[in-house]
Amino acid sequence: MSAVTKKHGNRRAEKPGRDSACPSKLDADVESRFEIVAREDFSELTYLLEVAHPMMARAARPGQFVIVIAHEHGERIPLTIADFDRERGTITLVIQAAGKTTREMQRDCQVGSTLFGMVGPLGEPSQLGDAKKVVCVGGGLGVAPIFPQARAFKENGAYVIGVVGFRSKELVFWEDKFRSVCDEFIICSDDGSVGIKGLVTDGIELAAENHSDIDEVIAIGPPIMMKAATETTRPHNIKTMVSLNPIMVDGTGMCGGCRVLVGGETKFACVDGPDFDGHKVDFVDLMNRLKRFNEDEKLALERWSEGTGQASAAKPAPPPPVEQVERAPRAMDGDMGVHYGTLRSAWDNQDT
Repeated sequence: MSAVTKKHGNRRAEKPGRDSACPSKLDADVESRFEIVAREDFSELTYLLEVAHPMMARAARPGQFVIVIAHEHGERIPLTIADFDRERGTITLVIQAAGKTTREMQRDCQVGSTLFGMVGPLGEPSQLGDAKKVVCVGGGLGVAPIFPQARAFKENGAYVIGVVGFRSKELVFWEDKFRSVCDEFIICSDDGSVGIKGLVTDGIELAAENHSDIDEVIAIGPPIMMKAATETTRPHNIKTMVSLNPIMVDGTGMCGGCRVLVGGETKFACVDGPDFDGHKVDFVDLMNRLKRFNEDEKLALERWSEGTGQASAAKPAPPPPVEQVERAPRAMDGDMGVHYGTLRSAWDNQDT
């Protein structure tokens, strides 16, 4: 029976822990099952999954991501690691139910259930360098993955200023976690119900006004928010790193779907990033590419909501004849814009 506790008004379900006193003797069953050992719902759309995988937890570094497959016929969705606990042997993911797959996971991923697959950690870890004073900025879902970076900078001896943004007080999560690793912590809210009224850019300006010796700003969030953050720091000549979220399929540099323009050069976010110098990123190109499959995402979610998506996930259609492959339209399951995404053949979504 899972234990349920309340934290900041949210419900968190946890499975009783195992004895992990000897991490060198890995439980092979745990390493391969990707069991969900805890879940917390922050809002109607945002939820946390803590997945058991001791080996991955020991290897994870701030800034990296994993690729998750919820079930045998599910799409691959890259998700930035929001936290990792080497003692518990777990990886934490914070997910927004925005498309077909993430809503399906919201419904099905409960404590005690398992993911079909989880690959990682992928991507280059964030570089801490010798920064003495940093500002870690998270907006929306970017709040969760900025936490490991704030903690790492603090452990590395830096003075850490945290800036996070939410629409309202009801959506705030992990405030205590951030305050435990930040020397200063600024919450921004659209409606002014918590912290200062305004955007994270207002928080960045406030930090810059109070500190003339900021070495680096790290910003994670929607592309439009990261673009605004870089434009805010540009006049101050402050180094600004951002974590990019382009379309992605394999996560190992083979498909080329995650290419981004940085300083006029093509980079692959999965292997060259996901962290890049924000002042060199072509955000217009990035945002245009992310819009490419909006209609397919919408259609996939509608079909799933009507029930056809659930049926096709349980019984996928057979592959089409070879002669149809070249002319088959490209589609996907509905989470590209939020979680990098995965290209899927149109026949994967047809009725069976």
